[in-house]
Order: sequence, then C-alpha cells, then structure tokens
Amino acid sequence: MPAPLDRIRVGSAPDSWGVWFPDDPVQVPWDRFLDEVSEAGYDWIELGPYGYLPTDPARLTDEITRRGLKVSAGTIFTGLHRGPDVWDSTWEHVSEVASLTQAMGAKHLVVIPSFWRDDKTAEILEPSELTGEQWGHLTKGMERLGHEVRERFGLDIVVHPHADTHIDTEAHVERFLDSTDADLVNLCLDTGHYAYCGGDSVKLIETYGERIGYLHLKQVDPEILADVVKNGVPFGPAVARGVMCEPPAGVPELGPVLQAAQKLDVDLFAIVEQDMYPCEPDKPLPIAARTRRFLRSCGA
Repeated sequence: MPAPLDRIRVGSAPDSWGVWFPDDPVQVPWDRFLDEVSEAGYDWIELGPYGYLPTDPARLTDEITRRGLKVSAGTIFTGLHRGPDVWDSTWEHVSEVASLTQAMGAKHLVVIPSFWRDDKTAEILEPSELTGEQWGHLTKGMERLGHEVRERFGLDIVVHPHADTHIDTEAHVERFLDSTDADLVNLCLDTGHYAYCGGDSVKLIETYGERIGYLHLKQVDPEILADVVKNGVPFGPAVARGVMCEPPAGVPELGPVLQAAQKLDVDLFAIVEQDMYPCEPDKPLPIAARTRRFLRSCGA
C-alpha cells in the first residue's frame, strides 16, 4: 500500500454522471446524482453547470448536508480573449456562480475558457489560435477576474486548460502561466484534457508546482485519442466515442500524478471528472465506486 496522500482531498462532479448542461433530457436528475455520488464514497462535489443543482443556498445546503457532502468549487465559462466589451456579461454570470459557491463554503472557482469549436454541433466558432492582442485580452482579463472574484467573494480562480479552447496544449498553458500573475491566477490541471492535448501532467506539476491550485482527475484512451487526433474529431463527438475512460485503463497514470501533487506539500482538491456525455443513467455509479476504490489503492 502506498504512503497516504494526506494533502489530497478526493471528490467527484456532475460531469462523471454525464452532466454537461443545466437542463438536458438525457441527463440524470440532480437528486439522483447527489444520492449516487455519496453512495460511491465521495465527500466532496463541484456544483457543475450552474442551475443543475438547486441554486437556493439554503435548499442546496440541506440537500448536500443530509448526504454527508461538501462543495469544493463552482465552474464558469469565459470568453475574455474577446476584450473589455465582454466584461459586463461575463461578470453577470460569474457573480451568480460565485455567490452560490461562496454560500456553500467553497473557496475555488474553476474557470474554463470558451470553446473555439462547439462541443455539441462541432461548428467552428472562431480560429483555434489567438492573435497577440487576444492573448493580451485573455491574460489581463483573467488577472482582473482573479482580483475581482477574490475581493467580492473571497474565492480563488483556477483556470482549466481544456480541449477545443485556446488554453489546451503545453505551449499554450505555459504561455498563459508565464503571462499571468501567480497571486491572482492559478491552474486547475485536468489530467485528461492535458493528455488529450499532448501534455505531461507530472512534468507540469514539477515545473510549475506553485501555480497548481486544483486538480481534475481524468484519463484518456490512447487508441481512441490517436484516431481523434488523426481525423480532427471535435471534443464532444470524441467523448461520445469514449475517449475519456475509466481509470486505470488510460493515460496518464494517476498514481504518479497524485504523488507529484503530494510533494508540493499544499492541500489540493483532486476531483474525478470522467466525461461521459451522453450516457445511460445506470452507467455512472458503478464506475464512480470503482474509481474511488482505485484512488484509495493509490493512497488518496
């Protein structure tokens, strides 16, 4: 049995139950998600898409408390590379999510950049590479967001590199980190998305350890990924093919990732996120329970 990873707090998220949208007929109801995530052995959850779980703080507190759960973070989507004109609409969305996140006692806001390719229709929405001016908007906008979220809500933002967004590959992630203030902006390292985009999670943790503020645990199936890359398959259809797989069947190996994170000697959330949209309603619970047992075998 490996040494206990006592700085790592494991949780799961609606994503691991096939939930990508606030309301979608193919998704499991929110109360079933809460019942099953607790049954699978997790103590921590994320809010998921705003509006999926109840947004009234008193009601949500009651629902999660009676299941022995706590909230680690909320999630927002942003398009800050588009410049100052999008700030007001961005802040309106951020304020809703951050207010509920704060009310639930969480300390993190996971920030996902907007997609350049639609994850449902695969429509190309804008170029996949940013101009220098857009990089400036993105980095300065994230720093402003980090400052405002901390001042207004007492939360830290952690930016999530994500497939089919402008912060995806090792080069883009490093450029983003090198261009932003560590006091205002840190990273939510999603091991699956980073591997999907060709990155090495252990190397990133060892190189930019002080910037790792949060983890999402996920694996990719290398064979499916190779076909996805070869044929330029968009992220949504790739997920439907099963590119994100149950550990320990895929890459990266999660044991070494967790050990590298433990060596940072800071408390970190490690939230399981196995993209499975869409999926059969009875599929997530057994996978979630097996994944929790696997992570315990890694010491987490």
